Amino acid sequence: MIDDGWGSAERARSEDGRPATSVTPERTRSILTRNDSPDIFFDRSINPYKGCEHGCAYCFARSTHAYLDLSPGLDFETKLFSKPEAAARLREELARPSYRPAVIAIGTNTDPYQPAERDLRITRSVLEVLDECSHPVALVTKSRGILRDLDLLTSLAERSLVRVMFSITTLDPDLARRLEPRASMPAARLVAMRRLHDAGVPVGVLVSPVIPALTDTEVESILEQAASAGARWASTILLRLPREVADLFDEWLAEHEPDRHEHVLSLLRQAHGGDLYRSEFGHRGRGAGPWAEMLRRRFEVAARRFGLGTERDAELRTDLFRRPLERGGQLGLF
Repeated sequence: MIDDGWGSAERARSEDGRPATSVTPERTRSILTRNDSPDIFFDRSINPYKGCEHGCAYCFARSTHAYLDLSPGLDFETKLFSKPEAAARLREELARPSYRPAVIAIGTNTDPYQPAERDLRITRSVLEVLDECSHPVALVTKSRGILRDLDLLTSLAERSLVRVMFSITTLDPDLARRLEPRASMPAARLVAMRRLHDAGVPVGVLVSPVIPALTDTEVESILEQAASAGARWASTILLRLPREVADLFDEWLAEHEPDRHEHVLSLLRQAHGGDLYRSEFGHRGRGAGPWAEMLRRRFEVAARRFGLGTERDAELRTDLFRRPLERGGQLGLF
């Protein structure tokens, strides 16, 4: 079992008295989620799990559990849904004559290497199909558990078919323990980043989310540490608080950071025209106004100083793609 830095997820549950996590398999007719957002570099993604045991207090994906008539709070962390047919459905979609390859993003909503993946291996099964088909993939994670799949990642990297972004919110272990209670500790993510880099797998850092008056002072240090660990690219996202998440994070602030509570929310409102969050494309992950503009400039200056490009600089190949063989099929002559 992989130790994520705090000790095993099982021990964490027994110590804090949290309910045991359940994982319910879910049948899926299609595995690729399409989007047309101008804010992001990809138009298709795969999320092997709904819900996430990492329990990050700020997670914008919590709101998706409300669509399942479950709570964005404890249910999101303990009532998970898995997609065991993901690899089979992906194989079917890639085999369609109309399919055209482009980067598939994995981990855009919930972490593909959360604890359930250790046994279920759904993310790995998806990577096996992508490796077989020489299809480009970009992964985002907070877990050093990704090192389990180093063999597949290096295979993909040899053909310029993969990049990995590690999400880092803070380098402060005490704050991380409270914000991201069951994710890998920040130092462990940096070690994993270095391991992947040394193995030839391109890595980057996602400084996300930036929380005003709480983690914003760490932007430069996160970029510096990530660059030292081999990161080649960097991006950032301002804290996003959709309606279902806003009350939860407000409660977290009141309990864990009461002295900064009002300051955090005040700066967020400054960045969103008086609201805690605005969901418009081009605004939701960046905000606007003097504080947000200062943050953007700080990030850009620091990224240049440490030699970090942007995700859009990280081109992956699509010309090597080959459709998967049918089970029992054979290779074509040409």
